[in-house]
Amino acid sequence: MANIRPFCMPKWGIEMTEGTIAEWMVKEGEAFSKGQVLCLIETAKITNEVEAEYDAVLKRLLTPASDEAHPVGALLAVFADADTSDAEVDEFIAGFKPAETSVAAKGGGSAPAPAAATPAAPAQALAREPKKIVTNRAISPEALKLAEAEGVDIEPIEGSGRNGRITYQDVVQALRPERAVSYKGSAQLVEDTPEAFASPLARRIAAQHGISLSSIKGTGARGRISKADVLALVKPTTAAAPVFGAPFELVANQPSVQPFDKVRKVVAKRLTEAKQTIPHFYLRVSASVDALMDLRKTANLVLGTKASINDYIVKAVALALVKHPDVNVQVHGDSVHSFPHADVAIAVASPKGLVTPIVRQADRMHIAQIAATTRALIDKAQAGKLGYEDMDGGTFSVSNLGMFGIEQFDAIINPPQGAILAVGGANRVAVEADNGGIAFETRIQLTMSVDHRAIDGAAGAQFLQTLKGLLEAPEGLFQ
Repeated sequence: MANIRPFCMPKWGIEMTEGTIAEWMVKEGEAFSKGQVLCLIETAKITNEVEAEYDAVLKRLLTPASDEAHPVGALLAVFADADTSDAEVDEFIAGFKPAETSVAAKGGGSAPAPAAATPAAPAQALAREPKKIVTNRAISPEALKLAEAEGVDIEPIEGSGRNGRITYQDVVQALRPERAVSYKGSAQLVEDTPEAFASPLARRIAAQHGISLSSIKGTGARGRISKADVLALVKPTTAAAPVFGAPFELVANQPSVQPFDKVRKVVAKRLTEAKQTIPHFYLRVSASVDALMDLRKTANLVLGTKASINDYIVKAVALALVKHPDVNVQVHGDSVHSFPHADVAIAVASPKGLVTPIVRQADRMHIAQIAATTRALIDKAQAGKLGYEDMDGGTFSVSNLGMFGIEQFDAIINPPQGAILAVGGANRVAVEADNGGIAFETRIQLTMSVDHRAIDGAAGAQFLQTLKGLLEAPEGLFQ
């Protein structure tokens, strides 16, 4: 059996019992793709666009667009592969059974939904003596009962049922008073009788064109006013559309081609290989940096330096790496190289692309020395004068995008290093105070990308705990 799928009347909400196909966007025999709008379906409350959930062909359209309502679960069309034969589609339709819903189960999914419950009659109608009606007109029992209770003359009523049979809805329509209509804006319709029997799309079109629904006689099922009924009263206009400024014209959108230079080629190749061959996993933690920011201001004044927050992060990373040598590693083939000192690479955006110059043995440096070294490396990178010795090796990398307002991100490991730390911006956040109230503190988000071949999750987590402790108690950075 070919890949054949039914398209049935969907159910949107508990109260939906039937819907109407307002318009098909795909023709019979036409292929469609996932996400393409197939049709518009109207309910008593909304008009919904139905999008395709897969690629297929509309092999058989069983229910064309009309004002006729179809129960939930009714078969509307058949979708299949392009090579499915008509015989296979016919066999599928013949054996199709609608879902057992409260509506589709009655009459095999082809009968219209049952009429709504009889509305409560006014107090005066309850006290009125029903007037017996004798007629040769075809009328449903419920419609006759309502007409007798309300004293409705059924002779002028045009039945909308089969063979002109008067339905319950026909009598309800005859009971409705004349409606007064007012309009607000170009697309809002306000009526003193909101029970006007019209489709949502017909209401919108009537409001946009200033047409009173009370003046329209519906030609749809049970006297329902349809889109076609309203459009028949829309007067064609020859007025030009309003022009806002100069007419829009397409211009040439030709790209400027800039081939990769040598540095960007190397960076692209290394990052692609790293992402494809290194099994990354990610560890995330946040740290309070209020104490670090206060200490930095004081230390810069006392030491006469201009160390940045990133310089302090490099120092903290270096000290944490020495305490956790199983993170201070490089991966070479099937072997892991551990180092006694921390060579920390810093990611720098240069005119030639991303480069990672190295602060060597940062664990042995004073904060002022780290600040001077990073400043010199950044200046060389901006001038395009970094040498091979400035970027060769490294045991760990730090990439900081906090100065650009980035809160959190994941970085790609710089091989042969075993990990890289992504640093987000400092943000004020609300936290619980010691007295149970609310306080505010400055926190940064840290994400470490780890090579799972060389570093286990527990080792990475312990490293981040040490790093977090150094940042939140920064006095340890001067030991």
